[in-house]
Amino acid sequence: MKQMIQHYTIIDNDLRKQIKEKAICFAGNNNLKIYGLLQCTTGKRLKRTNRVFFVTETEAVENGFRPCGHCMKNRYKKWKHGLI
Repeated sequence: MKQMIQHYTIIDNDLRKQIKEKAICFAGNNNLKIYGLLQCTTGKRLKRTNRVFFVTETEAVENGFRPCGHCMKNRYKKWKHGLI
């Protein structure tokens, strides 16, 4: 299992740099085990203590997260119906 990055453990400048360099591509809610795109309006409202970051979608899934129903509708529907 790959290591996710806890938001409260990373300095804001380092986070911006990693996002700009595409080293971080997905964010998730550690309590609800939901991941989505960085630009998701639902994800942007998360508390810093609950937010985690992933390099890849596979990494999120390996850590037991499911797709966001708001910003990843097609992936969510497939997950919901047991197709992924």
